[in-house]
Parts: sequence; C-alpha cells; structure tokens
Amino acid sequence: MNYTLNQLQIFLKIVQTNSITKASEELHLTQPAVSIQLKNFQNQFEIPLTEVVGRKIFITDFGHEIAQSAEAILNQVYAINYKTLAHKGQLAGRLKQSVVSTGKYVMPYFLSEFMKQHSGIELMMDVTNKSKVIDSLENNEVDFSLVSILPPHLNVEKLELLQNKLFLVGKSTSDLDKKEYTKKIFNDLPIIFREKGSGTRQAMEQYFEQSKITVQKKMELTSNEAVKQALLAGLGYSIMPLIGIKNELHNEELRIIKVQGLPIKTMWTLVWPRGKKHSPVATAFLDFIQKEKTKIVSSNFSWYEQY
Repeated sequence: MNYTLNQLQIFLKIVQTNSITKASEELHLTQPAVSIQLKNFQNQFEIPLTEVVGRKIFITDFGHEIAQSAEAILNQVYAINYKTLAHKGQLAGRLKQSVVSTGKYVMPYFLSEFMKQHSGIELMMDVTNKSKVIDSLENNEVDFSLVSILPPHLNVEKLELLQNKLFLVGKSTSDLDKKEYTKKIFNDLPIIFREKGSGTRQAMEQYFEQSKITVQKKMELTSNEAVKQALLAGLGYSIMPLIGIKNELHNEELRIIKVQGLPIKTMWTLVWPRGKKHSPVATAFLDFIQKEKTKIVSSNFSWYEQY
C-alpha cells in the first residue's frame, strides 16, 4: 500500500458526495485530476471500491469501509495539526456550520474577520436547504446553523443577526406600474416558487395562506440563483429575500413591486441545540459575534435599510 493523504481526502469526498464532479468542485480540483487520483487509489486494492453504472458512480460496501477508515486517519492528521497550533498559543480546530441557501449572502460577513484573526481554524460550511440544515442541527453534526425561520419543534438557543425582508420581485422592464398594488395582483401573476423544504418557500406559502390568495404557480426552482435567472428572463415573478438581489437592484435588472402586506419580515438567526457544549473554537466564534454583530451589520448591510 502506498496511498497518500491527498488520495484519502479525495476518495472520502467522492463517497460523501456520490459524485466525482461534485467532489472536484468542493475540493477545487479539476475533474480529470480527481478521476486520476481515484484510479490510482483503487489500483492499490484487489476488491473494487466503486462501480460505475451508466454515468453514475456507486460506492461498494468495501468502499464504504475504506471511507470510514480514511475519515478516521484524516481526523487524526487534523488533530495533530491543531495540537501543533495550540502549542504555539493559536486557537485551532474546526468550525462547522450549516446554512440555508440564501444565507450564503449573510454568513460570510460574520465569519470574515474572525477567520482572519485565527488562521488555525478550518471552516466547514454546508450551504443547503432548510430541511437539511434542520437535520444537521437535530443530529448534532454542526456547531451552529443559520436559518431565517426558527423551527418550532426544536429546543434551541439563538442569536439574531439580521432582519430578513422578502419582496415581490420582477424584471425591471416589467409593464407593472410603480404604484402599490393590493394582494389581488397575485391572482394574475405567474409566480415562481422555491422548492419544498426551502425557508423562502415556507414564508411565501404562509403569506398566501394567511391572505387567502390563490396563485398561478409558474414553476418551481431549487436555488435562489435559479429563481433570479428565471426572473431576468421574464418568466414570471417571485417573492425573494432582499439580501440576495442587491446587485440586480443596483444594476436595475430587477425591481421590487410594491404590494400591500409586503415585505414579509423574518430574522436571520444563528441557532444551536440548547445545552450544547461548545468547543473552544465555537465558543470563541460565539463571543466574537456577540461583540461585533452591530459593527458587522453597520459595515456591510447599511444599503439594506433603504428598502
């Protein structure tokens, strides 16, 4: 056996993502480079680690066993690195977060200065939909989660970061007037939805239900970026978080349509299980956010207040 730590890391990422393409993206490597390293790694075993059926890769039972061992080895390597940094008096370790997809426009600003101050910290941030974020929270897989709608069934502690505002948005060349409309406008508009499990989708549906509005559902898309592209193409309208359309508003590509009862207002909130014992890294991050939150909001989200 002559495998490398790099090969272990690549194979583990392929197992975690079930995809060479996704693994290459997350590791910031080219797909051919990942494929070559996988081949070199597999050639060292007499039993197959993966199987390719059609164009999809499947991990064998033996492959899953090797992945578990690879993860254990890599964790020991990380531990050695962290201990070395800690011996030098530096804060070191992993900070694990799960963030709802639109939260990618928020969380980096609360992380930037903290990460600059502590170069020994490795950030692991999973950006996904609300359902998966809640799963990671329930399974105690992360230090913190960022959500825009608090899950009512979970016993969590929280720290509010920033108000979340959702407006009706359409293409800037839309022939709708710039007046304020009543909620009846939704009866005639093709509305683009986020996928089920999305916090934005939940907020939209609650608004429509409370307002007793029946909408013409045009399509359902699985990311904020996909919704934006559909709006830019003139395919319809959507209720979107303001935080994700700053550039499009500034460039006058999209515009807000004024409607009674909008914006919907929620809060971007950092949550963690009540009573959770934080690691030194997580404790330091929480202390940092509590002290610097007002400054971070003022420095990075002042544009937000004009809407």
